[in-house]
Amino acid sequence: MAEYLRENQTEHHINAWLRIGDLQTAGEAAWLNDIDITRYDFPYIEGLLQRAYSHWTEEALPVFGLEDASWYLIDHTGKMVAAAADRPQAERVAATAAAEQMLTLGEPGTIAADGYHLAAAPVKTRQLREVFAVLVSLTDSESASAHLALTVQAAKHFGTCFYHQLNHVFLSDLYNLRTQNEQESARWTALLQIVKRIHDKIDVGGVLNEVFESMSDIYPGAHLELLMTQDYQSSNLRVKPLHMQASEGEDKLCIRAYTENMMLSREKVSETGARTLEIAVPLSGKQGVYGVFHFLIPGELGKDMDLQLVGMLADTAGNAFENAKLYEQSNLLIHELRLINELSRELSQSLQPAEVFEFATKELLEIFKADYCCITELTPGEDQFRIMSTNIESIDKDPFPAHYGICGLVYSTREPLILSDYQTFKGVRSKIMETTSSRSLIAAPVKLRGEVNGTILLTHRAPHYFSYENYKLLQVLATHIGLAIANASLYEAVQHMANRDMLTGLYARHYLNSCVQKRLSTDPVGSLLVVDIDKFKQINDSYGHQVGDRILKQVCDIIKSSIRSDDIAARWGGEELAIYFPYMTAEDCLKVAERIRERVKAETDPKVTVSCGVGGWRQDQDRISVESLFFTADMALYRAKNGGRNRTEIGGFDGTSERITP
Repeated sequence: MAEYLRENQTEHHINAWLRIGDLQTAGEAAWLNDIDITRYDFPYIEGLLQRAYSHWTEEALPVFGLEDASWYLIDHTGKMVAAAADRPQAERVAATAAAEQMLTLGEPGTIAADGYHLAAAPVKTRQLREVFAVLVSLTDSESASAHLALTVQAAKHFGTCFYHQLNHVFLSDLYNLRTQNEQESARWTALLQIVKRIHDKIDVGGVLNEVFESMSDIYPGAHLELLMTQDYQSSNLRVKPLHMQASEGEDKLCIRAYTENMMLSREKVSETGARTLEIAVPLSGKQGVYGVFHFLIPGELGKDMDLQLVGMLADTAGNAFENAKLYEQSNLLIHELRLINELSRELSQSLQPAEVFEFATKELLEIFKADYCCITELTPGEDQFRIMSTNIESIDKDPFPAHYGICGLVYSTREPLILSDYQTFKGVRSKIMETTSSRSLIAAPVKLRGEVNGTILLTHRAPHYFSYENYKLLQVLATHIGLAIANASLYEAVQHMANRDMLTGLYARHYLNSCVQKRLSTDPVGSLLVVDIDKFKQINDSYGHQVGDRILKQVCDIIKSSIRSDDIAARWGGEELAIYFPYMTAEDCLKVAERIRERVKAETDPKVTVSCGVGGWRQDQDRISVESLFFTADMALYRAKNGGRNRTEIGGFDGTSERITP
């Protein structure tokens, strides 16, 4: 170890030697004997010499034979380290000169000057025998040899006292080092346990609670809170928002710690003189800074605050928080993907727009735990929104302008919207929000081929209810709901085209057959009217098929304007038309047929007439079927044709004519 010190020429005091040696027992202190003290300019040596001198004077002075002597201690550089008290400056100068002479000659010696007799003896290291100090005595004694011999013996005794002090310092530092190592080991063990407990938590709340408990255990008198910048709600009262816009005079230490991502501290003194250590430590991970730990440590507790340990705990908490946050986000993403998949599958199973709207409203209320939901659709060509589905019973479902309220804002911006508190919103007024006393809202446009085709509005009575994750999820769901609505609308349009006759606008025959089939199983009574345009072939031959088509449309328009909204009119084939009248007897159907016949005769151009056949049914009749009902009406029409045309007949189920109307 002595060789190591010689080679490295260290500038530290003796404590540094002990730490470098990593000594474990006092027996290992023997290497101190080999230290060449003269080769090292340690500031600590001067203090050690002074303590050794003080110990020597208490133990060895006065020296027998030199009771009246004044003693001076000079180090190997010629600097006076210790001296007798209240002695003239001339003595000090003489003592320094005697020490310099001894250091030059390398041997002890005496000097006589101005009536003083001085003896200078070296103080040497034990093994290398290097001079590291000079002990000088000044006396009135005229016996130089006796004076020098006593001074040499005193110097040897002083060397023993010096090494005693050196060993004492070594053992004290060794004990302090061992105590420090034990404390450091306990500290790292505690830190390891805390880190393990923190990383065992996989939820954000658990991580933060564990951090608070650990900090409270280490510093029970400290006040700690966490200021978060994220949209994170915690049940822990010590988690609070970090307001980035600090007002004049407001403390900005936490804001600085957040923006600079470094631990900051300062001492605050109250008006009463009480001192408080304030520390702001960022909660950060690899992806960014999430908040700031704010410590307030009162009084003397702040002096023992281990800032390095606090920084390590904050770093551990930041990494664990980030991991827990990523874990929650991954679970949320998986849940959202499953939710989107299930919702898309359920929506695709329904091909009726009304069912899609109703199902979407129900699912959105369940997914977002919202109080109210409203889905609107833009009426093509009318620049108006219609409420297609909602759970708000009191709201008026009449169409409203496309640029009104929240729907109008979403329609004009083509962007989703989130409102934390409607009471502080100064944009537009909303009837839905005011009717339901809602304060939170998220809204998303429903787009079809890149154009806004509707809106989805979700509201809640509580402020700040919806999160940013809700806001993003609604955008995704709105896309899928829009696709489902578009598919259902397209299917409805295709079905409409398939069920309609393109020329007349009436239903096709197969649609009429299916409707009658359903009515026969549910209704108590009904009637079927078959209408045929008289001599329609002659019209086509005389005027052409375009005029014939126009005549056919005129007759169809008369029929549509003469029946109820629930009645089903269809083109049965060629110029033959059929109308089914639910809940109408044959006698009442006859009246409608006559009205149609008379209007056709009066309103068509060129003039045409029609023949009509009526068939009716009741539940008390046997063998009721679609075929039998059509057969009855068709036979009545056949008889009307054979009876001279431009007339109506009612057919019975036995094939006979019950009534003929000229």
